[in-house]
Amino acid sequence: MTSVLVVDDDFMVARLNARFVERTEGFEVVGVAANGEEAIALCAALDPDLVLLDVHLPDLGGLQVLARLREAGSRAGVIMVTAERDADTVRAAVAGGAMQYVVKPFEQHDLAERLHRVRNALLALGEGDADQATIDRAFGAARSPSRVAPLPKGLSRETAQLVEGLLEQDEEVSSSDAAERLGLSRVTARRYLEHFVTTGEAQVRLRYGGAGRPERRYRRP
Repeated sequence: MTSVLVVDDDFMVARLNARFVERTEGFEVVGVAANGEEAIALCAALDPDLVLLDVHLPDLGGLQVLARLREAGSRAGVIMVTAERDADTVRAAVAGGAMQYVVKPFEQHDLAERLHRVRNALLALGEGDADQATIDRAFGAARSPSRVAPLPKGLSRETAQLVEGLLEQDEEVSSSDAAERLGLSRVTARRYLEHFVTTGEAQVRLRYGGAGRPERRYRRP
């Protein structure tokens, strides 16, 4: 499970954001902070993987919290969750190390996609040296996604995010690989992978082996 700290001074908003996180498969809320100092203390105590951080807090601003977390050596992936749209604030968040910036109000699937992208970016790097392809996947995963293409009938956003995460982590996967690792049928896994090919979010190549049809292998562009 990926641990998440929610930081927002509005109790109702914090509870809603926490509920969105808990509804996202593979993520759990380990703490909720109502101000900047509490956020810093909880980060030190809980060492969360991700932090949902509001810009406007009653004591320290969210950007100050972000700076202090980085000064303290926190490697948590930070997602700014705010109603603030000012371009200077957005630039400052990016310069400070935020990996995503989500403008309120938003839907659960919007946040879920960004949670998965940030987690996949962090997982792609892992430990030790990283080659250029791994670095490119990590930076690609951290970028804000373009408008989400509608899914064909019968495909769910949650499963699509899992398949997308697999594409982010691996150089190439087949439908059989995806089915085995995600607990899907091969036919279902292939439907999702072919959808990503159609939308330009994946490429496919044919791998020829022995007799029979060539295997279709999928990867990020």
